Amino acid sequence: MPGRFRPHRKGRLPVSGMTDRSKKKIASLKKLLAASSREINLLQRITRLISTHLDLDLILKEIVELVVSETRADACLIYLLDESCDELILRASKKPHPTLIGRVRLEVGEGITGWVAKERTVVAISKDAHNDPRFKQFHRLPEDRYQAFLSIPVINRSEVVGVINIQHKKSHNHSEGEVALLTMIGQQVGGAILNARLYEETSKKAMQVDTLTRMSGTITSNRYIEEILNLIVTMTAQMMNSKICSIMILDSLKGELQIVATQSLSETYRKKPNLKVGESISGRVVKEQRPITVRNVAEDSNYSFPKIAREEGICSLLSVPMMVKNRVIGVINSYTAVEHTFSQEEIHLLSAVANQAAVAIENTTLFEKSGKMQEALSAQKAIDRAKGFLMQQGKIGEEEAFKIIQRQSMNTRKTMREVAEAIVLASGRFPPLQGEGDAQNP
Repeated sequence: MPGRFRPHRKGRLPVSGMTDRSKKKIASLKKLLAASSREINLLQRITRLISTHLDLDLILKEIVELVVSETRADACLIYLLDESCDELILRASKKPHPTLIGRVRLEVGEGITGWVAKERTVVAISKDAHNDPRFKQFHRLPEDRYQAFLSIPVINRSEVVGVINIQHKKSHNHSEGEVALLTMIGQQVGGAILNARLYEETSKKAMQVDTLTRMSGTITSNRYIEEILNLIVTMTAQMMNSKICSIMILDSLKGELQIVATQSLSETYRKKPNLKVGESISGRVVKEQRPITVRNVAEDSNYSFPKIAREEGICSLLSVPMMVKNRVIGVINSYTAVEHTFSQEEIHLLSAVANQAAVAIENTTLFEKSGKMQEALSAQKAIDRAKGFLMQQGKIGEEEAFKIIQRQSMNTRKTMREVAEAIVLASGRFPPLQGEGDAQNP
């Protein structure tokens, strides 16, 4: 009937009321669902990336791309902890900084990034990040001028292994969901770092064993010493990831070290002046008979060639003595392109190479000495035969016979051996000598 009240069925609302209240809820739920789907998709993509690649640099590069894309940030930087020197080193960034990757360093506790690593705590700053008392300025990083700053520790097995920084040019409020997502990404990155480092360590050790094996084969081959030493520095540079590797031999009479082999093509480096024992770093290594490391040769007052170091782009140095029976015969040097703290393992490894090189040099020296002795012995035999002939034919004494051979050598500008062999040959009594190792006797 017209105007008659019709009650709603139990549990149902008027159509107009349901639409008004549910629109906002549905829109909110859709937004949350879309955000959750993106986050899940991002985490899945990172998981696939980590599970299919073991190249740490590639993984970090892809992760910063994904993080910036998801968070709509203007920058993402990843620092990894170098436990050997307790420093955080920039390893990846959204905006490529090829000249800064590996060079920007922070001590644990230094700057916001270092503070996050030390305290193992997230820092979220919505604006004016540069005004935070913990902030450290790097004039070469344009990201330092950005407003918002989110820094999250990268943790693996309860240990901090790095820090991820997310930055926005303008003010930005970091939501709880954003912080939670990036914290999860930090945990995934921690696992990736562990796996990649285990792979790198295994591959590195395999390469080291292979290099030392090939080096041993080179040393025992019939190659000339120059070729052997050049092969050693080439293989060592590859194994140590050296910008420049060189071998310097000690001239014990002059007390000087001279470069005899390097894989560097730089004439400036190759023609570096000789070093006195005790001079510069390599000279100290010889004098003190121990390995010496330098963090930055261009800034070290004991290094004699800072200008060459800057021109050649070399930074850290590991110099190791080459020893033979507690006697130093030279040094082997390994330079890096960026600042590097050499581990004990690297020092032991280069020492093993130095020992190999020392053996090669000593064996060659002994062989050369042996050859000279054989030559001298063979020459003396020829002279003795020639003297015997002259003494018998001319009825003269041994001293006079020797002087005849000596004068003939000076007049003809030939060696005394050559003159002696000619006299013996002319006599017809003895066959010509066969040279070193001559087995024919009168």
